Amino acid sequence: MIARRPSYIGLYESGELHERIRALRDLVRRCRICPHRCGAARLEGEKGLCRTGPGAVVSSFTPHFGEEAPLVGRYGSGAIFMTGCNLRCVFCQNYDISHMCDGDEVESEGLVSMMLALQRRGCHNINFVTPTHQTYRIVESLPRAVELGLEIPLVYNCGGYESVETLRLLEGIFDIYMPDLKYGDNAAALSLSGAADYVERSREAVAEMHRQVGDLEVGGDGVARRGLIIRHLVLPGGLAGTRAVMEFVASRVSPRSYVNIMDQYRPCYMAEERPPLDRPVRDDEYGAALEAAREAGIVRLATGEPL
Repeated sequence: MIARRPSYIGLYESGELHERIRALRDLVRRCRICPHRCGAARLEGEKGLCRTGPGAVVSSFTPHFGEEAPLVGRYGSGAIFMTGCNLRCVFCQNYDISHMCDGDEVESEGLVSMMLALQRRGCHNINFVTPTHQTYRIVESLPRAVELGLEIPLVYNCGGYESVETLRLLEGIFDIYMPDLKYGDNAAALSLSGAADYVERSREAVAEMHRQVGDLEVGGDGVARRGLIIRHLVLPGGLAGTRAVMEFVASRVSPRSYVNIMDQYRPCYMAEERPPLDRPVRDDEYGAALEAAREAGIVRLATGEPL
């Protein structure tokens, strides 16, 4: 039973959704959909840093039970794993999807079919994983999905390196934002993820997301209806800058932000070549991260839930 009608249905009914689609299309003509603003002519087949051209590319879709509890509920989060990424994290745990672009190009009708199939299976939401660079194609598919009965919330599950210009075009489309806040320091962000201005852009983005949807709202069944979920993966040697991240969230976003401090870092991809990333996070490092969050004033703290 749907407790609250997702916002995108109203945008469709008013005709505004089609205006947003046109605006997003303009952003990818000479691509400036993300802060890299690489200028790739993606609609003409050119690929930018994200290694994605004109079409939507999907690795897989499935009811996912390894997300945060408010997304999973009883029947799972309907995850659609998009390929490619606008970050180049050297420790990426999904590098085959994000870096190697292991997936298949799908037409708009294919995305529609995936969303409706997940809804029929009882999923509580449609969870677009790494959507940033494919935002235009995702939104383009929504009118037909609404016409065929899509009526569950959409989740924007991203790496945090987002353009506020793009996010403003997504207002009222995504009811749940779930960004990473990966770093508190730009030197680490440049070295490990190829984003020299990650701190500024991710903070602007999270503030904008919170303006749109507010703190996480959970229904009587424990399932998220609307709001912001922030993820922060603790890295070895304090490379994630957890204290600075938590102080930002508490003081500039909301101390009632739902924050998941994640402890499951393991060396993946090129991490073995980049000490201290060549080892798991120690218990004392994770404990220090939790303490930093509490000291900053975060009062809705989730811990250790899977990626």
